[in-house]
This record gives sequence, C-alpha cells and structure tokens, in this order.
Amino acid sequence: MIGRTLGGGTEALVVEATTSGGRAAVLKVFPPGQEAAAGEVETLVAAGGHGYAEVYAVDESHGAILLERLGPPLADMELPIDSQITIICETLNEAWAAPLDGHRYTSGAEKAESLRDFINATWRDSGHPCPSQVIETALRFAEERRRSFDLHSAVLAHGDAHPWNTLLVPGTRPNRFKLIDPDGLFVERAYDLAILMREWTGELLAGDPLQLGLARCYRLAELAGVEPEAVWQWGLLERTSTGLLCVKLGLGEGHEMLTVVQRWIELPSDHFRR
Repeated sequence: MIGRTLGGGTEALVVEATTSGGRAAVLKVFPPGQEAAAGEVETLVAAGGHGYAEVYAVDESHGAILLERLGPPLADMELPIDSQITIICETLNEAWAAPLDGHRYTSGAEKAESLRDFINATWRDSGHPCPSQVIETALRFAEERRRSFDLHSAVLAHGDAHPWNTLLVPGTRPNRFKLIDPDGLFVERAYDLAILMREWTGELLAGDPLQLGLARCYRLAELAGVEPEAVWQWGLLERTSTGLLCVKLGLGEGHEMLTVVQRWIELPSDHFRR
C-alpha cells in the first residue's frame, strides 16, 4: 500500500508504504539513468540492516527500493553538537562492519583523486575565492590520502554521514539510529569522519576555528579508533571542496567554510607527528 510523499528528498521520489505483511516502509524510486543509485542500493543491501535502513525489496527494472521506515533525522532532535557527533560515530561503527558484496565501489585512492581534481578546477573557475595556500595544502593532503589507501584497512563507508542522513529507529530505548542515502565507498574510516569536520561551521567561527577544529578532530578519532591526522586531512579536503562548491553556486556559507580552512592551514605540518 502506498501512502503520502515524503519531503526532503532531492534525488529520488520517496513515499510511505506498507508491506503485505503490515510492516511500515518507504518506497524510493530513482530517476532513470542515475548512476549514484547503484552504489546506494548495493551498500544498503550489503549492510543487511546493520547501521543502515533495512532493505525489504529491490526492483532494478524500475529503479525502486523498498526500505524500513525510520523516524525523524538527528538534525531535527535539537541535541548538542557533541551528542550528535557521538551518535553518528556509534552508528558508523556498526555500519563499517558491513561486508563487501563484490560491487565495484569507488576506492579511497580514487576519492582522493576526484577531490583533488574538483578543488583545483573549481578554485580556478570560481575566480580564486581563497588564497592559493589553501589549495596547495588541499592538493598535498589529497596526494597523501591517495598514497595511504590500504586494501586491508578500508571499509564499506557511507560517504556522507551527517545529521540529516542519520535517522531514529522508532520505539528503541535507549534511542538507536540508522543511516540512509549512502554513497558507498571503499575507503578508510577517517573519510566518513571528515563529513563531520565539514559540518557546523558556525560553531567553529564562534571561537578559534583552528583550536575548535583540532578538538573536534581528536574527539572523532577517539570515538572511532583512528589516527587523527587522517581525519584532519580528509576533513580539510571535504571542507575545502564543499566551500568552493557553495561559492560557485552563490551560497554565502561557502566563504565562511573557506574562512575556517584558512585558519586550519596554519597548523604546523608536523603537528600530529610530535
């Protein structure tokens, strides 16, 4: 049974549904030819409901997937930022246990290369909206992350785990959450944490962006058991690429994001190796 259309979706039609067995579900239908849909579906199927919305059925011929219906996003729950970070890291730790299923996911090395190329081209095409030192640092970090890619430590990662993609599991006490809308990457854990380094720009600008950014980096690394330098490098890459994209699209937040990065590049290159 099909119900009302749900808001918030930007790349697919999402409607409420009920299975023949009476389970509450959502039906997601992708536009024809959308390449990102394959990675999303493969990731959700591979996860088997662990850390992600459970898949009830897939109709490849119609580009449709039937999923577990979850509750509101974490972003709507008015929790402190540190609480949101903790919840997302707990959810990611569960999601990272998903086995690879043979699908050809974008690797960490390929992701680093794509960010490098996007940052370089967008900075140039947008009229150099931040100092060249920002771009030089970002390109250096991209190369370091490319070279650091390791098949043995990579996981099936979400790729965009932020508070709007982290939804409450209804009826759970204590509250549990699951992820939706994965990109699906084969990459080190630190990349997923970089998305949280990209978020909450206002909080960083309310004080010293460098010290607040470092504090968040160390917190994320501790929660996930990864090296903070990798979180920092991926975080700077994500914040720089998103900031440049926002500037290109005429969104004011882009300049704020890049202002934070200008403070971040003041960190000594050997900071994490002391």
